[in-house]
Amino acid sequence: MSTLHFAVMAPFIAALVVLLIYKITRRIHTGWLILPVPVLLFVYFLGLIPSIQAGNPVHEVLEWIPSLGINFTVYLDGLSLIFTLLISGIGSLVVLYSIFYMDKNKEAVHRFYIYLLLFMGAMLGVVLSDNLMVLYGFWEMTSISSFLLIAFWNHRDRSRYGALKSMLITVFGGLAMLAGFILLYVMAGTFSVREIISNLHTITDHALFIPAMILVLLGAFTKSAQFPFHIWLPDAMEAPTPVSAYLHSATMVKAGIYLVARLSPVFAGHSLWIWLVSATGLVTLIYASVRAIKQTDLKALLAFSTISQLGLIMSLLGLGSAAAYFSGSVDTLIYTKATTAAVFHLMNHAIFKGALFMVVGIVDHETGTRDIRRLGGLMTLMPITFTVAVIGAFSMAGLPPFNGFLSKEMFFTAVLHAASMEFWNVETWGVLIPIVAWIASVFTFVYSMILVFRTFTGRLQSDKLEKQPHEAPIGMLTPPVILASLAIVFGLFPNLLSYSLIEPAMASIHPSLLQPGGFNVKIEFWHGWTPEIFMTIAIIIVGTLLYFLHGKLAVLNTALTRKLSLNHLYDWGLRSLEGGGRSVTKSYMTGSLRHYVLYIFVFFIAVLGGSLLLTDHIRFDISEFAPMSIYEAAAVIGLVVPAIVLPFVRTRLMAIILTGAIGYMVVLFFVLFRAPDLALTQMIVETVSVMLFLLCFYHLPKLKREKVAMSLKWKNLLISAGAGAVVTLIALAASSDRAFESISEFFVKESYTLAGGKNIVNVILVDFRGFDTMLEVMVLGIAALGIFALIKVDSGEGVLGKREAASDLHLPNSNDVILRTISRVVIFIVLAFSWYLFMAGHNEPGGGFIGGLMTTAALVLLSMAYGMDMTKNIIPVSFRRMTAIGLMIALLTGVGSFLFGAPFLSHAFDYFDLPLLGETELATAVLFDLGVYLAVVGVTMTIINSIGRDN
Repeated sequence: MSTLHFAVMAPFIAALVVLLIYKITRRIHTGWLILPVPVLLFVYFLGLIPSIQAGNPVHEVLEWIPSLGINFTVYLDGLSLIFTLLISGIGSLVVLYSIFYMDKNKEAVHRFYIYLLLFMGAMLGVVLSDNLMVLYGFWEMTSISSFLLIAFWNHRDRSRYGALKSMLITVFGGLAMLAGFILLYVMAGTFSVREIISNLHTITDHALFIPAMILVLLGAFTKSAQFPFHIWLPDAMEAPTPVSAYLHSATMVKAGIYLVARLSPVFAGHSLWIWLVSATGLVTLIYASVRAIKQTDLKALLAFSTISQLGLIMSLLGLGSAAAYFSGSVDTLIYTKATTAAVFHLMNHAIFKGALFMVVGIVDHETGTRDIRRLGGLMTLMPITFTVAVIGAFSMAGLPPFNGFLSKEMFFTAVLHAASMEFWNVETWGVLIPIVAWIASVFTFVYSMILVFRTFTGRLQSDKLEKQPHEAPIGMLTPPVILASLAIVFGLFPNLLSYSLIEPAMASIHPSLLQPGGFNVKIEFWHGWTPEIFMTIAIIIVGTLLYFLHGKLAVLNTALTRKLSLNHLYDWGLRSLEGGGRSVTKSYMTGSLRHYVLYIFVFFIAVLGGSLLLTDHIRFDISEFAPMSIYEAAAVIGLVVPAIVLPFVRTRLMAIILTGAIGYMVVLFFVLFRAPDLALTQMIVETVSVMLFLLCFYHLPKLKREKVAMSLKWKNLLISAGAGAVVTLIALAASSDRAFESISEFFVKESYTLAGGKNIVNVILVDFRGFDTMLEVMVLGIAALGIFALIKVDSGEGVLGKREAASDLHLPNSNDVILRTISRVVIFIVLAFSWYLFMAGHNEPGGGFIGGLMTTAALVLLSMAYGMDMTKNIIPVSFRRMTAIGLMIALLTGVGSFLFGAPFLSHAFDYFDLPLLGETELATAVLFDLGVYLAVVGVTMTIINSIGRDN
């Protein structure tokens, strides 16, 4: 695994460490423990600036699913370097800020930092992934982790509402983006972004090109809160302020910006891309700036200001795409200035907006409110906070000498050039572009002034505050002060960024326009008396006038009618979906298991039976079948008779016995067909299943015969016969008409050569199809936790996982002296045999799954003979934790192959001379099998304990 891969995984590893050690480090604020992670990542990425600046991107590949072209490929160039520095740099400051903002005695800070680290790792994965499928995986991980962070204060209704809204909208966009990625793969034949760009000529004229473009933009617009998908961001302000400062100013909302910039080389040559991106950005810019001045909550104001600034950056990327459209003309480099402005403002916005969010957090933390109507007069009480607020707000307003002034001037330059573009009749109505930009900038100036002067000047309203305001502690002030200082430094010395970061980023966004000497980006503070300067002066004059009129004119400060808002439309749509779903569900969810089974079987018969008839795959060729022996005929009779008798029995115990008899007859079939692994597995599964049936029926009332109409009996008979007939036909079709060559020959030939195992069944489970096995064991683990939750959740309080007292153990135990005496010996024999099955499973019948089931059988016998309280005393183990440990071992075994540059879940084996044992084969598959063994024991015992302990 390369250093760059490790940099992506470091936050995930740190989150796991926090989960494991937080209980023994409670005296230390968890933030101090994780602070080194983003700091070291920031230092590492800083060290890569010279290499990237010299035109040497970092490219590393870890094979994951190479047969499908899905590999964990990381690619660090100028564009991704900017984002990694923002993610790690702002992340470091946010973690430091949160240490003083989050009280470890009142908040579950370990949970907060786990979510934060998951988000940090996911964002690094998004900006560093070259493979579209891996990028999508990390993309959705940001949605999930942000959902957890927004809902951190889950006792608040608004927090849960905001988290759900953000996840629904961003996941919707993510799924659209996934569809776009798949279309790109269909066109280009690869998931690699670099390879798609290099083969661009093969896809630009494809019929799927525009649909792919629109779907990708849906993902970008929803993530970066573009109109009309912006509605999730204001409600996401219910998150703790450190989350808002990190996710909603510098990272998550910039993911859509990154996606547009990264895929600009693919789509920028098309005029539709230019107009969709730039028009959406401009509409978002002006709409959100108008909405911002109407807000009375400081975080809501910053939320709409963030939406507006994201629209500004998005519009610049759209206008900059015209450079690719006019590629080869004299105007090409003119339009690249828009892209330069977008990249520069991307960094500036993260700096001043991060500082402003922290300022608002300080005000809320020290006064107990964010309501502008209750604030004022804080300047003398909080002078440092006020100074930072002035710097951040003036930078956001585009005033000199701060960094925001420079990128705003570059924005005006770009829109003035865009007004003269000669396609799609821009020359006639393109003048609207600079007008919209100027009007939006006026409102930006107004809300920036409201943020500063309504909060810090005027009369102090102590009677309306929950706390006596005072300056924040130095630890909380340090991060915003650092960001405010950067706003001044990069305003006075912008070329510190232009040569080191902006030029390499430009080369990434416009690779086809790259000249031998690279892009020459030079940002100057003064250009003379240009139209841009006069636009700024007009903004200050008009903006100042509107600021003083803000409290007097209702049109400027009255909120929009909720019934006419997009939020109302979202709420109505969600209620309609829930109501419609509830109505449809009520129509078939009758509470009768018979009805549910009926639906399943009818659908099964219709779809599969219909497919067999329509495709003409029904075959009855039994010429190659072996003759049936007398033993097989006897086994068939022994299987069919209990199956026929089963519906007519009158007691639950007899039903369990007959069901078990059917299962054991299947075991006999496996023995006759010489499949010892399957026979062992079926026998143990049947034993444990019978035990579970007994536990369930122990709590049920006596079986009563129901009076059922004859017509219903005939329906049941027809459906059951139909299901059996379809299964029979499928079996006959599968054995008589093979559309493909059987893969079994491959397993027979390569089992020992490639995996070092002679037991083909076990080799398939742990090596050839190990990924399937891992997912199946995970499903079992989820099922076990689901059963535990259903049984253990208190119906009154909803409390999960209370410790069970010894008096709660209700598994019936035997008083039979013979059973107890025999079990003392049999248990150890069964346990020894289970370990033999586990250890020998790679070359002989057995394996982790069978061994785990055998161990479970021994523990069940112990519980039945001596009671579950005795089992708990003898084996004081949490089987839920055992499940988790088993899953973790299986997962880490798969991830471990990355350390050796091999695909996920690749195994290795070799022979070693060991003391006493001599030449012994050691295989990494045994470690994976150990995870399976522990997970199986944990899952089955969790289920049995949960049911057995239930009252």
